[in-house]
Amino acid sequence: MSTKRETTGGETAVKKGPILFVMILGAFLATLNQTIMSVATPELMIDFDITAATAQWLTTGYLLVNGVLIPITAYFMQRFTTRQLFQTSMIIFLVGTIVSAVAPGFEVLLAGRMIQAAGAGIIMPLLMNVILTLFPAEKRGAAMGMVGFAIIFAPAIGPTTAGYVLEQFSWETMFYGMIPLAVIVIACGYFYLRNVSEQVATKLDMLSVILSTVGFGGLLYGFSSAGSKGWSSVEVTATIAAGLVALALFVWRQLTSRQPLLDLRAFKYKMFSLTTVIGIAVTMVMYADMMLLPLYLQSARGYTALESGLLLLPGALVMGFLMPITGKLFDRFGAKWLSIIGLVITIATTVGFINLTDHTSYAYLVLMSTGRRIGMALLLMPIQTAGLNQLPRSLNAHGTAISNTVRQVAGAVGTALLVTIMSDRSTTHAQEFVTSGAASGWSKEQLAMEATIQGINDAYLVIIGIGVVGLVLSFFIKRTSPASEPPAVGVRLNKEAVN
Repeated sequence: MSTKRETTGGETAVKKGPILFVMILGAFLATLNQTIMSVATPELMIDFDITAATAQWLTTGYLLVNGVLIPITAYFMQRFTTRQLFQTSMIIFLVGTIVSAVAPGFEVLLAGRMIQAAGAGIIMPLLMNVILTLFPAEKRGAAMGMVGFAIIFAPAIGPTTAGYVLEQFSWETMFYGMIPLAVIVIACGYFYLRNVSEQVATKLDMLSVILSTVGFGGLLYGFSSAGSKGWSSVEVTATIAAGLVALALFVWRQLTSRQPLLDLRAFKYKMFSLTTVIGIAVTMVMYADMMLLPLYLQSARGYTALESGLLLLPGALVMGFLMPITGKLFDRFGAKWLSIIGLVITIATTVGFINLTDHTSYAYLVLMSTGRRIGMALLLMPIQTAGLNQLPRSLNAHGTAISNTVRQVAGAVGTALLVTIMSDRSTTHAQEFVTSGAASGWSKEQLAMEATIQGINDAYLVIIGIGVVGLVLSFFIKRTSPASEPPAVGVRLNKEAVN
């Protein structure tokens, strides 16, 4: 693969290698930070004396801030240079990491996580936009595969590393360890990053920002609160309704604005729309499992954080090594059959989690978890790349922002929804055990454990249903090429100002 691209219009040659290296480092750190919380959640529940519904805000809140900010990245990517955006995002991430490390309580820790998310939310869509700019459509699969290998390596080592740290040190050590890594990435960005895209003079539509924030925030708060307050709560239904109304107004605003915050013309392209919907299902399947399995292992079965992390390690490693292979297969065969085969494997192995008991073997869990990761490796990058490949170059920034926004919000809502289902069903099962007499002779701890396991089984059953929806839709995927350019929005800046 060539390491340079001769740009048009008299621009100097851009070295792809150093740019991708620095940006992948940043994405790796952001992903690592996100995954370490999966095994830390049960211990934080004990340290801060909080419920699972409250603790999951450390993950859900992180995803929500990502989802709220990512729409704005389309504006940022058009208005500012690659270096400016990347360096700013990493500095914000560093500030959030420091706040998290010194947090005296749950509220400050949550605030630190959200600051981290504000920085991390810019990195991934920026990286994807750079790939779409630097690589032609027929080579993007291989490029995405390389990125996927690096980024998936973070979930591979994240839970295990976090498990070891939690056994040997306090949870604050996880964040202290990230501080020097973030400083190194910022230094590398200063020396090696160059701009690769054209700037466009656009104005930031604050009304759209407010509507998207209220819309996504209302939905997530409603889904998260349902676990503790119930679906009949006026507060829950009111916030979900307010979120839906705000999102509807946001969509209307984008469709009628001359300079939309998020150009929804991307949805005129059928494969982009289809793969976005499939991506919602796949993301909910993936993120929900990151929350449910550690809860089962640590809260219900009594495994340590390190043992929980080690269980996830083989699958994550296999997934990482498969990503470059998947990228090459995508370039050759397209996304359809990779997605179908990947979802079949994912659904089949998820079936193995709907009958968990208090004596399910560790080896069995490793096998099923690894199988799920193999399925995910076959479909994650192909689905997203297939949709983005259909977009004209002028919509790349908006397409990556839309794709990442939808996936982040789907992950947040999916996690909140499935934790809610787990909590509700656990309560129901506990009542059924007592009423039927099955709990006769059980201690309160055993009753809680059995009810929690059954609640987790029910949540995995919902995951299977979501996966089946994605599988059916995958049969309609077709191979496409970039479409012709739509009418331009905004005014291009002088190229000399770009560089």
